[in-house]
Amino acid sequence: MLNVQLTSFLEAGTDEAGRGCLAGPVTAAAVILPSEINIPLLNDSKKLTEKQRHVLRPLIEKYSISYGVAFVYQEEIDRINILNASIHAMHLALEKLKIKPEYILIDGNRFLPYKKVPHKCIIKGDGKYQNIAAASILAKTYRDDYMEKIGEAFPEYKWKNNKGYPTQTHRTAIKKYGATKYHRKSFQLLPNQIKIDFK
Repeated sequence: MLNVQLTSFLEAGTDEAGRGCLAGPVTAAAVILPSEINIPLLNDSKKLTEKQRHVLRPLIEKYSISYGVAFVYQEEIDRINILNASIHAMHLALEKLKIKPEYILIDGNRFLPYKKVPHKCIIKGDGKYQNIAAASILAKTYRDDYMEKIGEAFPEYKWKNNKGYPTQTHRTAIKKYGATKYHRKSFQLLPNQIKIDFK
């Protein structure tokens, strides 16, 4: 069982999805859960099936005190780099909370202070704390939905299946068809930066 919030103050968990992708946005979520809530199956989104994540998402949204989801798109990623874009997305997700948190738990080891709210970075926190796990599920599912939607216009890249991650199928499509407006130009889309045409 993951750790639950045992304090009386409002504690938000935050996480991102899509940091290692070649295309599309980085997506972050922030979630404040009630104290001592126990949502069955809640865990790091990477340890769950797609079906489990989509079952859990409405439960998280229903039982959370507040949640926020935010996207930072490829143009901004290229401009400020993926680390800064990931942190910016988490700040935007926190901004969408209807209630200001009194403490923030972050998955990972890098963060910038948000409105002077105390925070703690936790390595693999999405497998340790329910509010971070909940954030990881929202970030993952909302981003997956977005990638499937834009993938309808670019079926050759198989984004419905790979969600923009650097699979062999995705890289082969980039090599054959070039890159789209959704690809991150600052990323190494192909080994040794083989010349790529951007659509």
